[in-house]
Formats: sequence, C-alpha cells, structure tokens
Amino acid sequence: MSSLISAVAWVRRGVAQQHPTKYVLDDQELDRVSKLARIELEDARMELERAHKAALEMGQGLEVEDEGGDEGEGECNGEGEVKEGVDGDEDWEDEDDDDAMDVDSAPKKKKGKAAKGADDLSEYKLDDYDEEETDTGGLFSNIKGLTYYKDNEEDPYITLKDDPEDDERQELEILPTDNLLVVAKTEDEISQLEIFVYDESEENLYTHHDLMLPSFPLCLEWLDYPPVSSSSNTPAPTNAFGNYIAVGTLDPEIEIWSLDTVEAMYPATVLGRPDKTKAHVPVALGTGKKKKKKVQHRAKDASCHVDAVLGLSWNRNQRNLLASASADRTVKLWDLSRHPLGAEGTGEGGGALRSFDVHKDKVQAVQWNASEPSVLLTGSYDRTVRTFDSRAPGTCVGAVVGSDVEALRWDPWEAYGFYVTLENGLVLNYDARTLPSNLETPSPARFTLSAHDGAASSIDVNPHIKGCIVTGGTDKLVKVWNITEEEENGKRSVSLVTSRDLGVGKVFSTQWSPDDPLTLAAAGSKAKLQLWDLGTNQGTRKVFHSKLKAAGKMLREKEAKEGHGGIIGVADDGEESEDEED
Repeated sequence: MSSLISAVAWVRRGVAQQHPTKYVLDDQELDRVSKLARIELEDARMELERAHKAALEMGQGLEVEDEGGDEGEGECNGEGEVKEGVDGDEDWEDEDDDDAMDVDSAPKKKKGKAAKGADDLSEYKLDDYDEEETDTGGLFSNIKGLTYYKDNEEDPYITLKDDPEDDERQELEILPTDNLLVVAKTEDEISQLEIFVYDESEENLYTHHDLMLPSFPLCLEWLDYPPVSSSSNTPAPTNAFGNYIAVGTLDPEIEIWSLDTVEAMYPATVLGRPDKTKAHVPVALGTGKKKKKKVQHRAKDASCHVDAVLGLSWNRNQRNLLASASADRTVKLWDLSRHPLGAEGTGEGGGALRSFDVHKDKVQAVQWNASEPSVLLTGSYDRTVRTFDSRAPGTCVGAVVGSDVEALRWDPWEAYGFYVTLENGLVLNYDARTLPSNLETPSPARFTLSAHDGAASSIDVNPHIKGCIVTGGTDKLVKVWNITEEEENGKRSVSLVTSRDLGVGKVFSTQWSPDDPLTLAAAGSKAKLQLWDLGTNQGTRKVFHSKLKAAGKMLREKEAKEGHGGIIGVADDGEESEDEED
C-alpha cells in the first residue's frame, strides 16, 4: 500500500491543553481496555508482560532470569543466571579442554622482591609503590580531599538541577495561540494519527506527537464533548469540554482519541461491537462464473456498523450526538453520553441510538445542519443525496446527482443550501427547500461547476468569508472559488480566484482554518501536509476584501517568504540543513 494522507482536521486555538498528559498503563486502564475490546484481562496482562520481558532482554541482554531452569547459551549457575565472562573478574575458559589450543605458558613470576642482577629494579622501590605518602605542601596538596559525584543531582553545591522532565514538558507545550492539525496517515502499511502544531505568527509547522491506529483511516471529525468510557458510567456534564478526534477506518468501529494525551496506546472509547464484527472480509456470491465477482452485502445490524466507516459528523448544538456513514449502506446516530457497552457494561442497551436506511449503496458522506440541529445531509454511491430530520426520517427528500458522491457540505451562510462534489469532477449547489421526496421527480441544481479533470474529491466552505469555497481533486489541483449573488435577480455567478498544485499528489482533503480567514490545509496521495496562506497573495486579498470587511474581519498584509509563495509545510532534514548553511 502506498503512502498517503486520507483526511485532515483542524483544532481551533485555545482548545488544546497547554501541557498534555502522559498515558499511564495501570490496572485500571487495563480493565478499561479489556472491557472496550471485550477481551480477558489476563490475556492483556500476559501480552503486556511478554512485551515488557522482551524489551528488557533486548535492551540489557546481560542477565536473564530462566524461570523454567532450562540451560541457555553460555554457562549458567544454579540460580539460572548467565555468568558474565567478559566484564567480570574471572578469566574466560573454554568449556571443551580437549579442543582448546595449546599455548606455551610463560613462567610465573614469584611474588615479593624482584631478582638481583640485570633485572634488578630495587632502586625504583616497587615494593613500596602502593603505600601513600603524606604531602604537606605544594600547589595540589589538597587534591585528594576533593569529592567527586557521578552527576550534578548528587552534588549538594549545585542548586540549579537539570530536570529532564521540565525539558520534555517545555517541548510538548502548546500555546493558546497555536492551532492543531490532525492527519490520518498511512505509510508502509502502518496507519497512524499525526498531530501537528501550527504557529501562525512564526509560520512554523511541526509534528507534536502521533497515535497508532489498528486499521486504515478513512475520515476524521473533531469534537469537544468528553465521551463516556468503560471506566465510568457517569456522563460528562453539559458544561464539560475536551479535545477529541473521532476516527473512521476500514473496520466497522469508530475510535475516539483524546488529543490531550500523548503516547496513548488505546482510544478514550470505541463505538461499535468489535466482538460481533471480527470478520471484516467480504464474501463472494460464488456463482461459479469467471466474470466479475459480485460481493455479498453483510447483514445489517441496527446497533452497530458491519462495514467500513466512510464519514463522520459531530453535532455542535447537541454536543453528545455523533453521526456516521458506512459502507454497510446505513447512517447511524451515536449518543456519547451513554455507556459504549450498554447498561453497566453488560452489552444490553449499548450501541447506536438510531439507524437510518435511506440509501441503497455505500454512504460516502454525512453532515449535520448547523442551523437545524436535527437535520442530516447524506450522499451515497447510489448517486443520490438525501436530507432528512433524524427525528422523522420518513420525511426524507433528495436528488439524483448522476455520479458517485465524493463529498458534501452545508453552506454555513444559508441554512438550506449545500454543495455536493462528484466523481466526474462536478460541483453542484442545491436548495434543500426545493428538493422532492420522490427521487423520480427532476431536481435541478441551482448551479453546476465543472471544477476538476477527474474526481472532485474534497470541498470546504469558508466559515469567515461568504461565498468562498475550496475544492481539491485527483488532478492534483487545489482551487479557490468566489461565489457572488446578483441583487436584482438573485442569480449566482462563480469565478475562479486561484488554483495551485501544492505538491501533495492527488488531493484527498482540503480544510479551511477555523481561525485565519485565508489559510487552508491540503493533503493527498504523497503523504504530505501543506498549508496555503492565501493572505500573501495580493490578488486574493483584493477579491475578498469587501466580503471580509462586511463580516468584520481584519486581514493584515503578509509577505510570503522568498521561494515559498505562501506555502507552509514541515521542513525535512535536507531543508533544515540548507537553511543552516545559508
């Protein structure tokens, strides 16, 4: 599998904990992990002990305890410990005396005084060499009275101690003016979340920490609601806030990780039933023909997904609700205030709060409406988009779009408008109020935009500037568009503001910054994250100046660094060395 970044998510300034906590794997955490994963505690403990023992053997390799009393390599004593023959005081002796090489031994010298004659060394008084002499004067007369300490921690005269924990604490510090970016990355068949820190004032982007994932990540969604974990049955208070990222993968489960914990080995909670969905391998129909195989759909389960999770959306009004779209053709609603394992961890009453069957094929994307907290928008490979009230899904309306849906977004500047990007490169804009309940009824879009040569794989609507959208496609281009509405007839006109190849390969994700009006993040098939500061472009500032002024946003003029053109990325070792030479 080639290296790529499948999704990117921003975290606004001031949300992250200034000093992240370190993950602690104690008995309580082992108990929580075992309940979430539905495995036996002893199995987890044994795995941990085996890993710890292997780490000790690899790290030390000098003294290994043999619990079974078996003889290993080398010579062991009665207690099962390997004798150290190299660093110890005893000379090494070959175990097989018969095969040992015959060496003429030199005559041993007698202890005591040296022999007289040609080798007479008595004048050097070697017999008294070890006896100390008392020196009562001289420049270094008191040198033997000095006390030596192996490090500064033991020296009482050094009051400023070197604390490695303070150094590490300072390195991990996240300032209130910093943004976080979470990247779903797969490299050399290893999937992980990489958390970056972006300092806008210094235009500095660097990796903060990473989290290992068990499967290929497909989508990300940031949320601030602390989910109920298996270690506690008490839901978080309504005024409680956190810093979490929900991850959808090729597995049917949804993992929610805390971004304020570094070196974490397991997520804060898992939505789904891993004990029920262990087999994730598609099953062929077995027609016996050598033509294209048809894959049998897995049996749906109302309480959990049974296939990959393709899309996620967190409800910012009802903060305990999370919606998910899946390849099992369903959309599910999760209540984060409920115990993931049901009542008291028994499994009864656990799982999804609701399950919606509004599509006939894989559901690619889902999003809540910010103005109508109960309304969902979904798009599917059945080439339709649907919008419905989660309280009454029978009132669903929608439209046939003519191609597979890649991404969709509600327009935050109007409660009823939304955008859809398609596999054929088109971007459509709809008014949800005009959509029919019968999909056979024609439902034309308000306008159609031919955005990319190839799939239009991503879209985002600027939350700071009305009518400003960004799209990314498999043609490796990131494009920024300006949409204006004529006051006389209400018609909309679309113009391309700027377009650029950011060097990320095929673009899979484009996201506007939640804090800076003209900064966006893009990533794709080259496993590379790039930030594009459009504020350095005079033409872009001129186009959006009036809209920014109307929104009350002030945009200070920026100067792009020479050779960068407003592009900010993570400098590799080669770039750093070149900068140092300059």
